[in-house]
Amino acid sequence: QVQLRESGGGSVQAGGSLKLSCAVFGLTYSTYSMGWFRQAPGKEREGVAWITTDGKGVFLGYVDSVKGRFTISQDYDNLTLYLHMNGLKPEDTAIYYCAAGSSGHAGPRPAEYRHWGQGTQVTVSS
Repeated sequence: QVQLRESGGGSVQAGGSLKLSCAVFGLTYSTYSMGWFRQAPGKEREGVAWITTDGKGVFLGYVDSVKGRFTISQDYDNLTLYLHMNGLKPEDTAIYYCAAGSSGHAGPRPAEYRHWGQGTQVTVSS
């Protein structure tokens, strides 16, 4: 029932910016987590940024390597998830995935998320 669809990837020069979007369909959890993950060739899937809510509060988190450069946000009217990426570096090159789960305490661990998009490619040159 849940569908996630990423968009906004592309190719940019180092230091450039991209904005990723994740359209959300059929998510009805009152307690949920959503996050952005990335996977580069030969590497494990890595949690990049995430939003969790347990009905008492909303919590945001980032992997250390993107703090100060990436910003996660959500449109709470339709649950669309965004990732604003600034100061991109070649090591940010990866396929970026949007994910959602029913836990209000999930973070950077892929196993905590039940639903996944198909990914969008981000390539940073130089």
